[in-house]
Amino acid sequence: MDKDGGQPCHNLRDDFRCSIHTRLRERGFPGCTVFDCFGAGQKVSQVTYEGRSWREAPETARQMYAVFPVMRQLHELLWYLAEALTLDAARPLHEALRLALAETERLTRQSAGVLEQLDVAAHRGEVNELLLRASELARAGLNGQERRGADLIGARLKGAGLRGANLRGAYLIGADLRGADLREADLIGADLRGSDLSGADLTGCIFLTQAQVNAARGDSATRLPARLTRPAHWARGEGRPAGGERPDGGAGERRRSPGGRRGGRGTGRRPRRR
Repeated sequence: MDKDGGQPCHNLRDDFRCSIHTRLRERGFPGCTVFDCFGAGQKVSQVTYEGRSWREAPETARQMYAVFPVMRQLHELLWYLAEALTLDAARPLHEALRLALAETERLTRQSAGVLEQLDVAAHRGEVNELLLRASELARAGLNGQERRGADLIGARLKGAGLRGANLRGAYLIGADLRGADLREADLIGADLRGSDLSGADLTGCIFLTQAQVNAARGDSATRLPARLTRPAHWARGEGRPAGGERPDGGAGERRRSPGGRRGGRGTGRRPRRR
């Protein structure tokens, strides 16, 4: 459905719950089931605005809507920094990573006025350099393919050997990755919407999020990192085309890509390359 940015969803109830939450996929809203704010919504509503809602205080609405995407980017960075600190190979960077995490956490607790004016892109760029170095250390010696930002939309990659590959920001929409070896691959910002991960091995993947997994398709043979859970819709086979055909990738949503780029959700704009 169409609506202007900043306007509440038509399915949002007065108690802030979704009126079609249990039927989102069947009603054509798969993007809503995939989206993850990384806790930014709770931080904005409960900390930045101290529990005041835009319905109770309408004058806060414009600023709150502007602050939220900034907070979401900061919370996303917190998630990646925390994961980078679990990488033994990145131990030489752990002190710098801890400092970056502390600074990012400090920024999340600034006032709404400061957050609204924050140059979050500059901060994200600095953090991303650390994340890239951590990734390189973790993948050292694997001789993985360099496919950063690659256009692999609908690509036939069944059984591909992509262990340790750099797939940062790669477009894998609707790609056939059945049985692919993606162990220790860097998937930060990779767009996996509609990709088929059936039987693929993603153990040890770096910076792979639950939202990315939820946006893809898979089966009981798909191997995921221990920190992630198998999406419920995989078991039901929802969204799987008949006859094993690959999807066209026309999901209609654009989301923040982990670690960097943004395309507006629902705008149809192609995100800029990392």
